[in-house]
Amino acid sequence: MADFTVKDIQALRQETGAGMMDAKRALTAADGDPEAARKWLREHGLAKAATRTDRDSSEGVATAAVSGNSAALVELKCETDFVAKSDAFAPFADELAAALLTDGESALDAFSDRVDDLVVRLKENISVGRTVIVHAAEGDILSTYVHRQDGRGVNAVVVELAGGSEELAHDIAVHVAFTRPVAATRDAVPAEEVAAERATLEGISRAEGKPEAALEKIVEGRLSGWFAERVLVEQKFVKDEKQTIAKLLEAAGATLVRFEQIVVGS
Repeated sequence: MADFTVKDIQALRQETGAGMMDAKRALTAADGDPEAARKWLREHGLAKAATRTDRDSSEGVATAAVSGNSAALVELKCETDFVAKSDAFAPFADELAAALLTDGESALDAFSDRVDDLVVRLKENISVGRTVIVHAAEGDILSTYVHRQDGRGVNAVVVELAGGSEELAHDIAVHVAFTRPVAATRDAVPAEEVAAERATLEGISRAEGKPEAALEKIVEGRLSGWFAERVLVEQKFVKDEKQTIAKLLEAAGATLVRFEQIVVGS
């Protein structure tokens, strides 16, 4: 007969969230070995947890890790903000980001069992979402910013500049968090999106009765406004709307190399 006590059952229940009888069966099957019992529960519990994978997981945590001239962003997804704000959730996301930064994407495979444990224990669809790794060129400046809401990161940004200063890179990272640009420059906006917007603006302008001879100029002007909302270098700087990000960079003798952003639920 397996050697374990009621206290062992209670401890396993508290650690895994399993029911009393499930914890007892697991310990029996594992001959009282707690680690083997946890594995048993995970293997058997996943049959139930698998039904959760089609649930919407629009909540979660976004976080960043930085070391030297490299940075990593990670999204850990779940179903509810209650779970996202739980004590163990954000620290686990931080672990994932640190591992991603140190050892690359393959490092996340080592965390699959722990993700499965969370699925079973918290009874939600939990998964690692988007990930980003940035290795800045030698001499470039790297800065990250994580916007927090209710104590958890929900919007993580990394910015790389050639030239400028750490303060400027940080200011732009904060700007990105609040404006959520879709691209760094016009050239980076997908051509099909630009074509669709141009067609829409042309239709609107015609419906307004704009003169045919001026139509192209009017559409291009409105398209420039559309770009100014979506393209980072054309946006007005949130801390000083008298200048665009392009002008801010030019004044500092800096060039935007890249930015990356992960927003929970987007």
